[in-house]
Amino acid sequence: MEQKPLTLPENAYRKLSPGEEYRPIVPADAPLPEATPYSVSLGLVFAVLFSAAAAYLGLKIGQVFEAAIPIAILAVGISASMGRKNSLSENVIIQSIGAASGVIVAGAIFTLPGLYILGLNASFLQVFLSSLLGGFLGILFLIPFRRYFVKDMHGEFPFPEATATTEILVAGEAGGEQARILLGGALVGGLYDFLVSGFGAWKEVVSTTVFGWGQRLAHSVKLEFRLNIGAAVTGLGYIIGLRYSAIICAGSFLAWWVLIPLVYFVGAHVPQPFLTNSGLTISQMTPSQIFADYVRHVGIGGIAAAGIIGVIKSWRIIVGAFKLALQEFTGGILASQEGVERTQLDVAMKWVMTMILATIAAIYVFFHWDVTHNLVHAIAGLAVVTVIAFLFTTVAARAIAIVGVNPVSGMTLMTLIISSVVLVEVGVTGRTGILAALLIGGVVCTALSMAGGFITDLKIGYWLGTTPRTQERWKFLGTLAAAASVGIVILILNQTYGFGVPTAANPNALAAPQASAMAAVIEPLMTGQAAPWLAYLAGILLAFILEMVGVPPLAFALGMYLPIELNTPLLAGGLVAYFVSTRSKDEELNTRRKERGTLIASGFIAGGAIMGVVAAFINYFGQKAGGHDWTLSGAVHLQHWSESHYGEILGFIMFAVLCAYMIWDTLRER
Repeated sequence: MEQKPLTLPENAYRKLSPGEEYRPIVPADAPLPEATPYSVSLGLVFAVLFSAAAAYLGLKIGQVFEAAIPIAILAVGISASMGRKNSLSENVIIQSIGAASGVIVAGAIFTLPGLYILGLNASFLQVFLSSLLGGFLGILFLIPFRRYFVKDMHGEFPFPEATATTEILVAGEAGGEQARILLGGALVGGLYDFLVSGFGAWKEVVSTTVFGWGQRLAHSVKLEFRLNIGAAVTGLGYIIGLRYSAIICAGSFLAWWVLIPLVYFVGAHVPQPFLTNSGLTISQMTPSQIFADYVRHVGIGGIAAAGIIGVIKSWRIIVGAFKLALQEFTGGILASQEGVERTQLDVAMKWVMTMILATIAAIYVFFHWDVTHNLVHAIAGLAVVTVIAFLFTTVAARAIAIVGVNPVSGMTLMTLIISSVVLVEVGVTGRTGILAALLIGGVVCTALSMAGGFITDLKIGYWLGTTPRTQERWKFLGTLAAAASVGIVILILNQTYGFGVPTAANPNALAAPQASAMAAVIEPLMTGQAAPWLAYLAGILLAFILEMVGVPPLAFALGMYLPIELNTPLLAGGLVAYFVSTRSKDEELNTRRKERGTLIASGFIAGGAIMGVVAAFINYFGQKAGGHDWTLSGAVHLQHWSESHYGEILGFIMFAVLCAYMIWDTLRER
């Protein structure tokens, strides 16, 4: 008998009528294979690979791509190529385990590189444990709220990323073709970025200062345009879309083309260094130095305020979800779950509570024995982690459910400020205080990132009919693999490139923009230095003004504190997305082209980021074997070419070629 094609029920995305129920594709009484040796092992492979790729990309440009969609495409394509039947639920498990990569990476790289930037060499164990324990806490705090977000609020939230991933998984045979398009994009993007980051075939960050008129503008009024020409970041801009990439760039343009010239105009005649440790007067500074010492702090304040706004807007949901979880716990959830449909089975609450207590105990031991070496200090840190992680769990889940973007960086900044104040009050300051606060921030950031990402996995499982208990159990294993991978990659990238502002010792330092911002916030709080509170206040007020006029403050503030060269290619990718999706009067064709472009862009992201990691590994081991100055570009004698005048002009040309290729390949859809 021929099997009917799998399709989502018509009420999958809309609100249910009174008495109406949603029935998933895989019936509760007829499950498909889920956690098998094939699905678990492939999920772990993806968790490791995408953790390395996402860590490199995030440390380079400050944006972590979500791995769920590329992993789903690859899972479907591999299953189809192997001729596996009834693999839908297996693919959900592959995606769920593998997707631990992006969320663990976000938690780690937004905070922990700040330790290296401030001269504190964190160990592998510290990076690994903060990521692992934070990830476990995010899973455990979210489980009691699963039913509320996934089932009870069915149709209330759009779940954009979960919707896209679900459609890919359901596509089945179409997924095989989609995987081929994705792999084609990965080959192009990977080769392009490897030629840049590996061999230095042309300059990676180009600027208008390569032209005479650009040099005059940068010198006279501190006005400069900068662009990272990488394929990965351009693909990210395509997926973000024109609206959000434009908002991010608007924040960047305000910072670089309004505030930096304004600071120069006001401070150009101040004869000595002012509120800076650089030893330079404002007139002697480049636009990048003015940005780092003065303007970026406004963006930091905006991000912190965006987190506050998120908590305020989500307060009712936090209270409602907490009441629901409490009612379930006191209403007999400790008893057997007999009679509960398979598609609504969670890990029993008694085990959730036991594991929460065990994780909290492990966090205390970690803080006490490896960080503070003091009972009171460890308890204070533990209290900050537990309270903030629990309160913000639903904020993170709600953000993902509505817009697919987790404002974890803003909430983590708030965590750092709160933890610093608490730690200073109990007597933890200086280098120990910085270490403690950033590790606390790392645990909380990872917990919130995991909570936001995991609600996507659970919604996918709900639509398709996967057992949530299976997803919840195996997510812990994916978290373990991702945490180990991130720890290794961060250590290697630090030894190969370093993090923060490029210096003579580390000329190719990765920007690690979020971690740089965290370090900038934490250092004055812990060392008694004067903090730029007025700049923070300006950012806070700006965020509330943006909220009043309907502009997402988090995206705008992110643009204000990320270097302009990391934002301009986002806008280029967003413009490509708009162009290819509006060329035809046939809306169906426009949609197909937009989807094809999404696959190509995802390939750019995955291929470019993975090859960036490969180049880092080659350079790392090359330095170990061939001396401190050994690099691929040096080995093929392209190191000086990439930094030359013509190497920079070629960078502009190759970026135009990359965008033209993306447009051409996308418009091939007919």
